[in-house]
Amino acid sequence: ALLSFPPFWQMGTRFLAAGFGLLLWMRWRGATMPTPVQWRNATIIGALLLGGGMGGTAYAEQSIASGLIVAFIAISPAMIALLNLPFGIRPARLEVLGISIGIVGVLMLTQGAGFAASPVGLIAISLASFCWSLGSVLSQRKFPLAKGAVGFASEMICGGVLLMAMAWAAGEAPQWPPQPLAAWSWLYLVVFGSLIAFNAYMVLLERTRPALASSYSFVNPLIAMLLGIFIAGEVVTSFEWLSAGVIIAGVVAIVLGHR
Repeated sequence: ALLSFPPFWQMGTRFLAAGFGLLLWMRWRGATMPTPVQWRNATIIGALLLGGGMGGTAYAEQSIASGLIVAFIAISPAMIALLNLPFGIRPARLEVLGISIGIVGVLMLTQGAGFAASPVGLIAISLASFCWSLGSVLSQRKFPLAKGAVGFASEMICGGVLLMAMAWAAGEAPQWPPQPLAAWSWLYLVVFGSLIAFNAYMVLLERTRPALASSYSFVNPLIAMLLGIFIAGEVVTSFEWLSAGVIIAGVVAIVLGHR
């Protein structure tokens, strides 16, 4: 999608399309709309998960291979476990071991050629991972959304508005007409990335611990690295593969530490 659409503009438009579409659908089905307080909460969580988390990731994708991006994101369960400490939720010993292993893996990964070539991209993905983790915790502990799909839609709308503001501030403008691959990729992200996958993650946050909900990330590095190699021609060094393996081992320990 980045072939024709700048990062913030691409993220903002996809979440606005998905959010308004989902909200209209729920309204047609007779669902109750969010209260002013729930809209405020949606703005806060949308700013963290979508503005900082998704926007920062898309920005980093411009200069860092996608496989390395998601390998870095795999540290999110460790961040979430640490951010839960102020709320009195302490990790088990195996979770602490997993956090430690994950941090070692991330430190290894940042020493590889991919991240070394783009310090700005490294900063962007670091902030994105922190914002995503913080938003995941606060959505459960501090700023609950409206129940079900209505809450998810309000969050996507608020986050989408913020991302469009970021696009305007950055002076972004899409290439028009877009390349066919970029247009189809954008549509794919609206349906499968926003309406299906993001909402599935929010459902998990409602029903499980944030650290467990985010454990999906331990399968992402392998998938994204393979897709990046075979589709985008990205190059991943053996050291970066090793680093991703260490991160995955740490996340698995976190998941096993608290069933």
